Amino acid sequence: MFQYRQVLVRLRQGDSDRDIARARLMGRPKVAAFRVLATAQGWLAPEAALPDDAAISAVVGQARRASSTISTVEPHRAQVERWVGEGVGGIAIHAALCREHGYRGSYSAVRRMLAGIRASLPPDVTVPLLFAPADAAQVDFGAGPLLVDPARGEPRRTWCFVMTMCFSRHQYIEFVFDQSVMTWLGCHRRAFEWFAAVPTRIIIDNPKCAITRACARDPLVQRAYAECAEGYGFKIDPCPPADPQKKGIVESGVKYVKGNFLPTRSFRDLSDLNEQARRWVLEEAGVRIHGTTRQQPLERFLLEKPLMRSLPSVAPDLGSWHRVVLHRDCHVKFDYVLYSAPFTLVGQTLWLRATDISISIFQDYRLVASHARSRRPGDRRTVLDHLPPEARAFFAKDRQWCLQQAHAIGPACAELIDQLLGDRIVERLRGAQGVLGFAETFGAARLEAACQRALAHASPAYRTVKSILIGGFDRLPLEAAPRDSSDVYGSNARFARDARTLFDTKEDTRH
Repeated sequence: MFQYRQVLVRLRQGDSDRDIARARLMGRPKVAAFRVLATAQGWLAPEAALPDDAAISAVVGQARRASSTISTVEPHRAQVERWVGEGVGGIAIHAALCREHGYRGSYSAVRRMLAGIRASLPPDVTVPLLFAPADAAQVDFGAGPLLVDPARGEPRRTWCFVMTMCFSRHQYIEFVFDQSVMTWLGCHRRAFEWFAAVPTRIIIDNPKCAITRACARDPLVQRAYAECAEGYGFKIDPCPPADPQKKGIVESGVKYVKGNFLPTRSFRDLSDLNEQARRWVLEEAGVRIHGTTRQQPLERFLLEKPLMRSLPSVAPDLGSWHRVVLHRDCHVKFDYVLYSAPFTLVGQTLWLRATDISISIFQDYRLVASHARSRRPGDRRTVLDHLPPEARAFFAKDRQWCLQQAHAIGPACAELIDQLLGDRIVERLRGAQGVLGFAETFGAARLEAACQRALAHASPAYRTVKSILIGGFDRLPLEAAPRDSSDVYGSNARFARDARTLFDTKEDTRH
């Protein structure tokens, strides 16, 4: 409004429209229009007081609105205002007016109305958040370059984990292949070891690996992440849903990494990428003059680090929690590996806690099973005590058990069992188990005698031992085994031949 005030002063001095235009304060048509307006307001009278800028602005603004034409979009103003409130863009609004309301005007008219509506709205005011030293760190993921995953042998998208200290702007950067719970926890552990300290708060978004239910008032934290916070002594501070401005420091940090570290660089693999990132943080990013603080992040971190929490003397045992169901085979499945649990819990939903080296299974908060973790898909980890009694008995009576029991009964039983198990045609483990079971019914002494008789008759079989015991033949004196076939079959046997005749025949053949 200062131009109008200067023009008004010169008009009161008697300058012409041409003189004012020559001074480049205002064009002649505009000076003429303003002269009419000032005369109507009585401002050109010598005795009148010179109005202030607010009074001039009010009168000029009314004159502008009165002289403007009615917009072709005016009949649809209410609908346009609703769309603006919903965040619909101008092109979409123009297309909707033409499609649904028969509007035939230009997009420029819509754009002018949108400018007027948005100008009347309250300004979008933002206030920067200030943080004290060691008060908080912000964490976020950003997309990284494509690299070959050794486990899959094909290119895969990497993700950049960034933890930025809010006061000093010092960063920890790590590139990973996924955003799983274990990766999230491992990145936190390595970040704290990188800083050699722990901040008071960790401000995060709402990733599934950290927050299971996003809510502005009552978020539900992932169970494993809550254990991590308890072990390291920091507080989890999730942002409200759809409000990433609350962690704008790390958002800017991720953009800084993408714009200043990744371009113009090449990487052999994930290890090389992370190694270059660590050097870049210490040699370039950490010693630059930060655009907001106007100081070097590493210098400010030297002031911040003594105020941070110390690392725990023993690193917390970080693990992820998963709901699993105990199947009828008394095993749960996790990461394509089967782990056993007590058979009495078959069909129930249990909690499984997985760490890098162990698997723990809980019923609510009661530990029911523990296993060493396997990394081989398809592997099975079984504890015999978790199986039903009949299954335990079946698996306990293996070949070694049979041999031990047989030696305890006697040498004849041991020899018979050894022959049964040594059969190269048929698997006779069940037969051996059945023979040893006779010790409970008939006693070890009778079983030993029965085995001795069965061996004497060259019939080491389950049925033979059973027939001997049931018939009571083990109590009879054991006769000497026949020396040749004639004693067995008799002189009239069909295939019997005298041994002396056979020998003489051989001798004759030699001569």
